[in-house]
Amino acid sequence: MHVSYEQAETAIAAALAESNKLGVQMCIAVVDSGADLKSFVRMNGAWVGSVDIAIKKAKTACFFGMNTGQIGQLSQPGGPLYGIEHSNGGLITFPGGIPIVDTDGILIGAIGVSGSSVENDHQVAKAGVDVIGLTDLPEHPWRT
Repeated sequence: MHVSYEQAETAIAAALAESNKLGVQMCIAVVDSGADLKSFVRMNGAWVGSVDIAIKKAKTACFFGMNTGQIGQLSQPGGPLYGIEHSNGGLITFPGGIPIVDTDGILIGAIGVSGSSVENDHQVAKAGVDVIGLTDLPEHPWRT
């Protein structure tokens, strides 16, 4: 099952609203469960470099079914995922990517946001997920 176009657009709208509330310009990407781009927006004034980062954050969250910040914690030197950012054509391992999970606990996609601090990126991504999915993700063997 994939995130629908309507769900993706709803997530984008909520993330845009949160970006506007924070007064920041963001790039926001939603991918389906195959990590293929479903919807994307680059706000006026958002950095061009954030386009790739937002998409890769969404893909990273989808590939591993966990927040990109969690992957970042696990990929520090000496960690069990050290070096993982070099896989899959390049991953992003800092906050701003969140899986989208349906009410049955099934991964249906992910959202990735880039353009501000990682705290703001995560907050904007969470706003997008909150309107269409679960933010309390099911247990995963790598989650702590």
